[in-house]
Amino acid sequence: MSPRIGIDGTAVLMAAVDVANAEGLEAVTITSVAKKLGIRPPSLYNHVSGLDQIRVELAKYALDRLYEHISAAVGEREGEAAIRGFAEAYLEFAHAYPGLYDAAQAAPGPEHPSLQEAGKQLVDLILRYLGSYPLTEEQALHAVRGLRSLIHGFASLKRRGAFGLPLGLKDSLQFNLGLFLAGLNQIAQTRG
Repeated sequence: MSPRIGIDGTAVLMAAVDVANAEGLEAVTITSVAKKLGIRPPSLYNHVSGLDQIRVELAKYALDRLYEHISAAVGEREGEAAIRGFAEAYLEFAHAYPGLYDAAQAAPGPEHPSLQEAGKQLVDLILRYLGSYPLTEEQALHAVRGLRSLIHGFASLKRRGAFGLPLGLKDSLQFNLGLFLAGLNQIAQTRG
């Protein structure tokens, strides 16, 4: 059977993006993507090798879009302004594109070098934002993990409606970013 006209790898990927953002990453299946494209599930195999290929391409697409979103939002800012801009852009992306955000969270294995490169690109971007702090390479990587964990925690809890206290979320985020940045400044003072 020949591939259906108008359906290609990009169309399959965009259908998976739509399903993920509308119904969640777990809803991305051969059946749901085929349904979105208006074809029978077996016909999807004319365009992809299987669900693993769809999920890998979805994760790569998600990481690339997250990188672009953050990079555009932060622009040329540096230091504290860049880190605060990173946090805001990261949360915006998680809210606007929940399925893509979830797809971007998986740690890629060595069998997926394109995903590893996309993840490294994002880590390198955060390292650039941390560049004004005199951190060792190891400290900088710990800081990347800490910052992503802080922002991911906010994103995840917000999506689940788990912030029930009568406090502004932006205020809480800014307060906790302030603590994170104070720690970085303390390291800078002790090394300076």
